[in-house]
Amino acid sequence: MVVALPLSVSAAPYAAYVIDARSGEVLHARNADTRLHPASLTKMMTLYVAFQAIENGEISLDTGVKISGNAAAEQPSKLGLRSGQRIKFRYLIRAAAVKSANDAATAIGEILEGSEAAFARRMTRTAKSLGMSKTTFKNAHGLTESGHLSTARDMTTLGRHLLYDYPDYYNLFSRRTTDAGVKTVPNTNRRLLANYKGADGIKTGYTRAAGFNLVASAERGNERIIATVFGGRSTTTRNARVAELLDMGFKRAPSRVALRKPSKPVYGGSRAKAKTIRVVRAVKKSPRPRARSLTADIAPVFVSLKDDVQQALVEAQIESAANVQVTQVASVSATAVLRSPKPNARPKALLLASLAQPKPEPRAQPAPQVVTRISTSGGRHWAINIGRYPNRYKAERVLLKTALSEMSTLDGARRSVSKRKTGYDANFVGLTRESADLACRRLQARNVQCFTIAPSS
Repeated sequence: MVVALPLSVSAAPYAAYVIDARSGEVLHARNADTRLHPASLTKMMTLYVAFQAIENGEISLDTGVKISGNAAAEQPSKLGLRSGQRIKFRYLIRAAAVKSANDAATAIGEILEGSEAAFARRMTRTAKSLGMSKTTFKNAHGLTESGHLSTARDMTTLGRHLLYDYPDYYNLFSRRTTDAGVKTVPNTNRRLLANYKGADGIKTGYTRAAGFNLVASAERGNERIIATVFGGRSTTTRNARVAELLDMGFKRAPSRVALRKPSKPVYGGSRAKAKTIRVVRAVKKSPRPRARSLTADIAPVFVSLKDDVQQALVEAQIESAANVQVTQVASVSATAVLRSPKPNARPKALLLASLAQPKPEPRAQPAPQVVTRISTSGGRHWAINIGRYPNRYKAERVLLKTALSEMSTLDGARRSVSKRKTGYDANFVGLTRESADLACRRLQARNVQCFTIAPSS
């Protein structure tokens, strides 16, 4: 008796692709450009867009996300989120990266673009900007859907961009378990991570239509290889094949090669589109727009980031020069200057009159010194450091973004970049001890490195 099996359980097409991650050199390819079902490899792009959104101020890791009925109803694998439940964005990222949770992936898409369909279109736009020319996304999780297709080459490209574009988040993919807010979840790739030396990611995927897929990365010494397999017949055979491909890659890759990181794409998220609309409307309403407060949408700031940083530095220099002048005047007669009612000839007359008065006795000297110190510094001699960077521009950029996200805590602090032998220190100066401690605690809570700097003796 012959039994006809449905197409969905027949063997999925096989494809493989191996590169030297450092240079992007192709070391092996088989059916690399065949468009196939990516399954949960899709979540690599969901996470890439999420990291991009965080970097550009669309959302923060601690933003509370309300779970929709659509997200809660997704099929397993899932975190088990309930409709109406609120959870921090960071836990959705962890669940999607480690557990490969479909409900978490859908919730990420909905909070960023309003609907999963709109998010899928953004995913496809981002894929094109990365050079993934044969990839089209229809959802955020990777469950089989008509037209939702990619290739082994494109997914390897995406894996390389995750590694080099967002190294601070890449460690997520090597965690054996992680706290996903509602529970601790295991990594779907834990077998390869445990059994292959140097393996540190990246993402598994499985559906009947796709078979067992995996994009894997491993590092040994100075060498790093990324290998992708589509259409494995089981977890065991897929992992064995990936291990063979990684071994092949390490044998073929040169020991030393110049690192050529891929070019990071231009940000094109919803916030980038919205800011253009806001600028146009402002110009149409008035030939001389009103100045906006710093609490307004921060996105326009990043359009001319270099100009803003340079302007901030100029302002800091002007402020510093003004403080020196105030100190010099106050040391002569702080009271005469502070009591001046308006900037006319009277303050000058008062100052000349005070200069004509007899010099105070030596005992009276401490008084103006105390007044001068309070009027110019207020005890704000502390500083905080938020990292050392390879060039001045990166340090200035981090300072600007941090200042915008922590305006209330860093109010009154000045941005300062100090050149060191090993890089450029990004500092906020002019803080009290209490405000420096508070700022560091808040930044550390958001996974931003920070330490306080006491005033020099």
